[in-house]
Amino acid sequence: MEDEPRLARALQRGLCAEGYVVDLAGDGIAGLEAARHEPYDAVVLDIMLPKLNGYRIIQTLRDEGNWVPVLMLSAKDGEYDQADGLDAGADDYLTKPFSFVVLLAKIRALLRRGAPQRPPVLVAGSLSMDPATRRVSRDGQEISLTAREYALLEYLMRRCDQVVTKTELLDHVWDAGADTDPNVVEVYVGYLRRKIDQPYGQRSLQTIRGAGYRLAAAG
Repeated sequence: MEDEPRLARALQRGLCAEGYVVDLAGDGIAGLEAARHEPYDAVVLDIMLPKLNGYRIIQTLRDEGNWVPVLMLSAKDGEYDQADGLDAGADDYLTKPFSFVVLLAKIRALLRRGAPQRPPVLVAGSLSMDPATRRVSRDGQEISLTAREYALLEYLMRRCDQVVTKTELLDHVWDAGADTDPNVVEVYVGYLRRKIDQPYGQRSLQTIRGAGYRLAAAG
């Protein structure tokens, strides 16, 4: 999926010369429909596409359970741009201008791995988290979390019924080794409680005095 015609045709010629069968899509809607209905081995996806951008395309595919390997190919070369692409569901990211040799190597790596399995949904009582779509809900109602709140909750949900210390949370949810005030953990635990527990009359996120925090599996 590439909207610059010369680059798209050059990529098609180069990949076909390497033995691949290549379809082209010049806008996001056409590309999404093709990816929905054709059993592709891999997709090379630009971000800045007309009609529908690359982030929306990959999020839609992942929401629909389509786990075709995706290599994002974009002029957006900032570290946050790359992180956004990978968080949206891309398997790899390559910035423009790029080496065709590296592009081929990345495609071969994606094909060796094949389509990944959908990550399992995490559940703690009526609270659920889908790591694939980054959606959190309780009793069927979606809960909006910031990136830090989501990371904190995911860490706790993967360790349901275990006591997790402040130090452990600082090392894994914040930057390990950074000079971060330990009280920030209490602040974010409070934010989470107000979103995942209090509106639903729950007390699943527990403070264990002198030890840390625990998310009850049956909460």
